[in-house]
Amino acid sequence: MLTIRSVLFNAAFYANLILRMIVLSPYYFLSPRKTAFSVPKNWASSSHWLMEKIVGTTFTIEGLENIPEGGYILAPKHQSFWDTYALLPWLNDPVYILKRELMWIPVFGWYVMKQRMIPVDRGARGKVMAAVMERTAMEMRNGRQLIIYPEGTRRPPGAEPHYKYGIARIYRDLQVPVVPVAMHPGLFWPRRKFMRYPGHFKVRILPPIEPGLDPDAFFERLISVLEKASDDLLLETARDNPHLPLPPSARARIAELQALSAAGRVETSNL
Repeated sequence: MLTIRSVLFNAAFYANLILRMIVLSPYYFLSPRKTAFSVPKNWASSSHWLMEKIVGTTFTIEGLENIPEGGYILAPKHQSFWDTYALLPWLNDPVYILKRELMWIPVFGWYVMKQRMIPVDRGARGKVMAAVMERTAMEMRNGRQLIIYPEGTRRPPGAEPHYKYGIARIYRDLQVPVVPVAMHPGLFWPRRKFMRYPGHFKVRILPPIEPGLDPDAFFERLISVLEKASDDLLLETARDNPHLPLPPSARARIAELQALSAAGRVETSNL
């Protein structure tokens, strides 16, 4: 039954995406840019509805009060395709730095260009990256929210963190708050797999890290607060969803955290 639900959801998810992009194209491309953004926002909301009704997966968002006004950097954990679109309904005017090849995809690339997303050659250096940062700074001055995944690529839940220092340089150059976001959608929508699992999880938006820190100090703080929140949520999500088939990385991390907790209790009892 779970396999059937997964197949039905995947079919409905991509059909919903393609049909909306085609049917709503006249409205999207004739509307002002920010008005047109209601199309991807509504698609994201409808995708959440499909996942709830077909698979039985729900989520709640904690910490919306931590989102500042104006421009800021949103720094979520990245585990699944889900977290590339999931927060769109709650963001005012997001912008992504994305690989330029995505701009060449028919229809999708046109949608992306309409929203003034920022293409980049991943192998670029020097003047090209300086131009990307200048363009990013201009969008941020207009009050947009830059979405950056600090680890660069999708990581399995519980996997050893692998943060890229680039976010520290962007933090230094843009001088805006960075809002870390902890979540474990990869337990329900695993990367590179078609299976989808029912249950409930939380997205935890953490207090912003204000601008002005030394880049090294910022980088250490980001990793510390985001990994602590991720560990807490991993234990909580596994406890609240005992039916979940946890991946090896999550099982190993949970065992490690439980061992550390037990050792701490032993040390405390010996005082």
